[in-house]
Amino acid sequence: MTQNKTLHILNGQAMFNYYEETHFLEQECMVPFNEAMCFGGTSDDLFSPEFIDIRANVHHVTPEQYTEHTLKPLQPFFDKEFSHIELWFDADMFCQINLITILAWLDQADYKDAVDIHIVGEKFKPVSDFTERAGGYYSIYKQVLIDKTMPVNILPAPIKKGIELYLSYLSKDSDLVLYIQEHKDVPERELVLALINKFTDYGLGDTQYLEIIRNQRKTV
Repeated sequence: MTQNKTLHILNGQAMFNYYEETHFLEQECMVPFNEAMCFGGTSDDLFSPEFIDIRANVHHVTPEQYTEHTLKPLQPFFDKEFSHIELWFDADMFCQINLITILAWLDQADYKDAVDIHIVGEKFKPVSDFTERAGGYYSIYKQVLIDKTMPVNILPAPIKKGIELYLSYLSKDSDLVLYIQEHKDVPERELVLALINKFTDYGLGDTQYLEIIRNQRKTV
C-alpha cells in the first residue's frame, strides 16, 4: 500500500469532470464510481465476474463495456494504492446506495482505517462530513441490496435515509410509482423531466426513470 496517499472516490463521472474543470482537489488522486447501484439486481460477490454480468445486463451493455466504464477507473481502489480514503457523495438515495457498495467492498477487503465521507450539495460543494469505518458494511450491503431488508444498526442519517428510500421507491404505493400512474397520458420524455425535478431525494437519472416508466406502463 502506498504511504501517505489519499484516494478520493467520487459519485460518478459528472462530479469527476466538474472537480477537474474547477481544479478542486487538484494534485489529488480522484476516481469516479460510475454506477447506479440503487437500480437493478446485484451480486453478493462484489465486482466479481457474476457481479459484472448482472450489472452489465442492468445497464444494457456488454461485460467488457461495463468493465471499461465502471471498473477500469476504480483500478487504484482495487489495487489499494492508498493510505487514506475520502468519499464524495450526494445525500440522495442514488448516491447513498453507491456509497454503501464502496464501503462494503472495503469491509470485504478488510480495510481497517477510518474513511472520511463528504456529503455534497449544489454544484458538488461539500455541505457536511462524517467519518466511518467500513466494518459491518458488507453485511449491510447484503441486507439492503440482496435481501431488501432494513438493517437494525443505527446508521449515519444520510445513509439511513438512502436505505429507507431504496427499500420503498418501487413499491406499488410509493409516491414515485403513484405519480407515474397518475400521469399515464404524459409522454415519456416529458414525464422523465417532471420526475427528475420533483423527486430530487431519489437522485435517479433519465435512464432509470425511463425504464421505470416503461415497466409501470407495461403492468397497467
